[in-house]
Amino acid sequence: MEIAEIGDEPSPAFSSSDVLTDKKIRYRCYILFGGELKTTNFKTSNGSDWRAGFLFLGNHLALDFLNTCPIQDGEPLELIPDFNAVLRWFQAASLLSSGQVDALQKQWDESSRARDFTAAMRELREKLRKEILAWEDTGRLRRGTINELNQIMTEHPMLTRLKREANEAMTELWFEASQPEDLFAPLAHSAAVLFASVDRSRVRKCGHCVLHFYDTSKKGTRRWCSMELCGNRLKVAAYAARQRARHK
Repeated sequence: MEIAEIGDEPSPAFSSSDVLTDKKIRYRCYILFGGELKTTNFKTSNGSDWRAGFLFLGNHLALDFLNTCPIQDGEPLELIPDFNAVLRWFQAASLLSSGQVDALQKQWDESSRARDFTAAMRELREKLRKEILAWEDTGRLRRGTINELNQIMTEHPMLTRLKREANEAMTELWFEASQPEDLFAPLAHSAAVLFASVDRSRVRKCGHCVLHFYDTSKKGTRRWCSMELCGNRLKVAAYAARQRARHK
């Protein structure tokens, strides 16, 4: 991994196709109506891509975080518009228990700190999107990104504790979740692990939509976000093209 020093040229600006494509995701999503979240009944044939109305197909927490803003009808669909949605996503990602969610909602929901955190969380997501896209392409990581992630991890660290499971001792990562800003801990940590430990050649943006994934397949040839969202469509298109070629 190369590190761009301070003073290096910033990462190139993204084209609209890099950040948001015109791919229409017509599946089960949460949509904002008059300040209330309602659910469309679009369904996939494999519900494993979805949990509680959020996409989990990235095979890495940092990438699932990026995927909280897909595209529907050519427009960005914000899946974490408020603190309540943020907490649901953290619970769906198995980062918070229902009891922790209830406690955070009770103390912070509708507060200015919760609103400010939600906005800051979305801002971090878009910074990471830009950085990950550039890193996927060049392998370079800007010094400013390293400094920002290190600062977040210093202020909101992931902790390690020892536990016993099935008569064996093991360690696990955890974080204190008593105030909104504590939720930065797993996000920054997962981004740092992505940049430092994951094979960059297997981290990709889907070739046909905005979703990102870490390719864990044996051959490493995955090119779409999931079979249900883009894979089937591409296979049908490829089959149709072969049929047209055969009948020329």
